[in-house]
Amino acid sequence: MKNFKNIQKGLMVKISAVCMLSVVLSSCLKDHSSDTPAPPVALLTVTQASPDQPGLDFSINGTRINAYVLNFGSNIDYFRAYTGKRTFTFSKSGTTTTVISDTATLKQNVAYSLFLVNKAATPQLLLLTDTISQPTTGNAGLRFVNLSPDAPAVDLAVKDGSVLVTNKGFKGFSTFQPIAGKTYSFEIRKAGTTTVLASLNNVNISSGFVYSIYLRGLAAATDATKLTADLIINAHPY
Repeated sequence: MKNFKNIQKGLMVKISAVCMLSVVLSSCLKDHSSDTPAPPVALLTVTQASPDQPGLDFSINGTRINAYVLNFGSNIDYFRAYTGKRTFTFSKSGTTTTVISDTATLKQNVAYSLFLVNKAATPQLLLLTDTISQPTTGNAGLRFVNLSPDAPAVDLAVKDGSVLVTNKGFKGFSTFQPIAGKTYSFEIRKAGTTTVLASLNNVNISSGFVYSIYLRGLAAATDATKLTADLIINAHPY
């Protein structure tokens, strides 16, 4: 595996099987055995967090990446994508109807997280650079991202414990920060209060791993688009 500038040695990101399916990707994080230099690549993970969208496809420069329909809450693990100016497009699955399309410049050996956010009437893309460091002994790394378009600013806290992240509004996010490896119940609360908006119960946080918790959904909803907390594994030791 190549050394990515924002992923420390000793860690391996969670790699998607779709890296074997798309021509926009180079090898699936394997070094080329031929004498031909491998093209420069970045790593990208994609999450569909727009609550009222239909099933979607995701493409880069016109090439579909997802193997399965992307529904609300779906995630594509990290895959290799060519660097430079790239066009990201979400479209209604199986059609050419574009939901949103925008460009971004991917840098060589840098890892990114791309989120489709906001309601279907006003979709937006949120691209984060994932600076991932190897946790110290006994610890994991944890980041929080608020992807709910109508929730108030929120805190991330341990149930009956400390507040880990404070006052993050829509599209707000924390850095990856250390947390002891053990089982937790997390609460996402209205900022500065004990009012719980969503929770993750009995989550095993393993030492040496790196995670993201994100809030998605609508505060006003009671159906499948209601506020929900999800956990993603960004990297693990090898």
